[in-house]
Amino acid sequence: MQEDTKTSRAPQFIGDDLALDFINSEFGVGAAHHDCFADDEAVLAWLKLAGVLPDDVGVAPKGLQALAVRLRDNARSLVHAAKQEEGASDAAVVNQVLQAGRAVEALQWDDASASFKVVRRRRHDDAAGFLEPIAQAVVRLLTDTQLELVRQCEAHDCTLMFHDKTKSHRRRWCSMAVCGNRMKVAAFRSRKKGE
Repeated sequence: MQEDTKTSRAPQFIGDDLALDFINSEFGVGAAHHDCFADDEAVLAWLKLAGVLPDDVGVAPKGLQALAVRLRDNARSLVHAAKQEEGASDAAVVNQVLQAGRAVEALQWDDASASFKVVRRRRHDDAAGFLEPIAQAVVRLLTDTQLELVRQCEAHDCTLMFHDKTKSHRRRWCSMAVCGNRMKVAAFRSRKKGE
């Protein structure tokens, strides 16, 4: 029996949605299990790769990894519950991050337009401030997306999810180059074996 191993690996940005890419930061194929959030710095690196944080943000706040994992687990359970049309799933972590990480709005004079404008500044002083855009993406996914187009890869041993934005809405694999090819080769071998 093969043991489930947990290793770090490059992020998979195949979800066509920020919230799904965040959920996909923990993935597996078969017994291999990968988690992109090994520590606070790994989460910071993922947020930068996802375009959520500017590259000049240098230090991850303490507790970023722990909150990111809780948010990811909560987001995954919310998506699964919504797809099953079971609204009983608890959105506590998403709501906590939305509340605690809320951007600060301030009235500021703008010389270029010679008028006042509302300026929204994201907080970068704690874990919730770093993760608030992810929580916003989860909200958008659950409220603005046709959830029947949110799918899990059809490869029997893949855990990745994606938003099918293809014109025909027939996308089956997280990646045609990886799982699609593996499954087509397996089907071909199975047919050849049966001949």
